[in-house]
Amino acid sequence: MQDATDFEAPSQEEVRTDVLALFRGAIRMTLESLLEEEIREMVGAARWARLGRKDHRNGSYLRGLLTSMGHLEVTVPRSRASGSAGAEVLGRYQRRAKEVDAAITEAYVGGVSTRKMGKVTEALMGDEVSRSTVSRVTKNLEQNVEALRRAPLVQAFPYLYLDATFLNARWARTVENVSALVAYAVGEDGHRHLLAVTIGASESKEAWEEHLGQLVERGLRGVQLVIADAHAGLGAAVRLVLPETKLQRCTVHLTRNVLAKAPWRLRGRLGREISKVFEAPSRGEAKKRLDLLRAGLGGQVPEAMECLDEGFPAATTFYEFPREHWRRIRTTNGLERLHGEVKRRIRSVGAFPDRASALRLVTAVALATTALWDDRQYLNMSLLNPKENIAA
Repeated sequence: MQDATDFEAPSQEEVRTDVLALFRGAIRMTLESLLEEEIREMVGAARWARLGRKDHRNGSYLRGLLTSMGHLEVTVPRSRASGSAGAEVLGRYQRRAKEVDAAITEAYVGGVSTRKMGKVTEALMGDEVSRSTVSRVTKNLEQNVEALRRAPLVQAFPYLYLDATFLNARWARTVENVSALVAYAVGEDGHRHLLAVTIGASESKEAWEEHLGQLVERGLRGVQLVIADAHAGLGAAVRLVLPETKLQRCTVHLTRNVLAKAPWRLRGRLGREISKVFEAPSRGEAKKRLDLLRAGLGGQVPEAMECLDEGFPAATTFYEFPREHWRRIRTTNGLERLHGEVKRRIRSVGAFPDRASALRLVTAVALATTALWDDRQYLNMSLLNPKENIAA
C-alpha cells in the first residue's frame, strides 16, 4: 500500500536559511535578555515593581546591529533619566558587532579594497557596508602605527636592513609618488625584528636621517653593519647618524645595475659570472674571479664592468663578518619580499586619500608579513665575536 504523504527532503539552501534564522533568533534573545538586566540595574527594579525604584522605564526602540550571523533588529529599552540601555552590552552608538569590525579590518589588510568591501559583507552577512564605514573602521590600525613608532629598542641590533618602496598618495590636493621607508634588523637574539615604517616625501638624505634619528631616540644601538642599496641619500644619512657603522651594498641591486648596462643576449651569462664572484670563499678569491671576468666576458661589456668595479668594494664588506652570515647579510632580499607583499596589497587601492592612510595600511601589511619571524632564529649571533662589540 502506497503512503499517501510523500516526504520531500529540504534542500541544502533551505536548511542553511533555517539554521541561520535559528541562530539569529538565539543571538537576539540573548542580547535582549542582557539588555533587560542592564535596564533593571538602571531603574533599580524589575518590570512592574514599585519598591526600590530610582528611575522609570520609558518604552523601547528597535536598533539594527550587524553581526557575523547577519543583520539583527534588537529591542532596546529606555529609562526616563538615564536614557537607553545597551552601552555595556552593545556599545554606545555601535551598529556592528566587534567581530564584524575585526573581520572588515582583516579583509582590508588582506587585499579587499574599500569599494569591494560592501559586496563581501553583503555576501557573508546579508548587509552591505559603505566605503566611508570601512575607512572609519580601519582607522583602528592607527594603534599599530603608534605601537611600532613608540616601541623601545631594548636589545642591540648588529645588522640593520634599510630600503624604500614607493606608492601614490594624495598630498596638498594632488596625487604624489611618496616613499615608504622600512627598517628591520637582526637582534642579538638572532631573530629578525621590524623596527620602523615611515612615509616620506622622497627617498632623500633628510628623510633617511629623520628615520634613523627616530630609531636612535628609541634606543637603537650596537649596529655593526647596514645592508642597503647604493642610494646616495641613504649612505649620507648612515654616515651622519651611525658614523662608526660599516655599509654593505646589496649585491642583488648591484648585479641589476651591472646587467642594465649589458646587451640582452649576454645578461644571463654575465649574471652567472657575477654570482660566482660574490660566492667566492674570501674577498681575495672574489677579487681574482673579478679579474678573470674582466679579462674574459667583461671585455665585451666595458660599461658594465666599470659599474661592477665601482661597486665591488662596498658590495664585499660582508667578508668581514662570520662566514655563516654571508648569504643573509650581503643582500636586502628579506626587505624585497616584504615590499613585494606591500605592492601586491596596495595595487587594489590605487592612490591613497592621504599619507596617514597609506602609513596605516603599509604598517599593517608589514606587521602581518613579519609576524612569522618570531617562529625561528634567523642567524646564530654567538658567531659574531667579540660580544663587547654589540654591547651598549
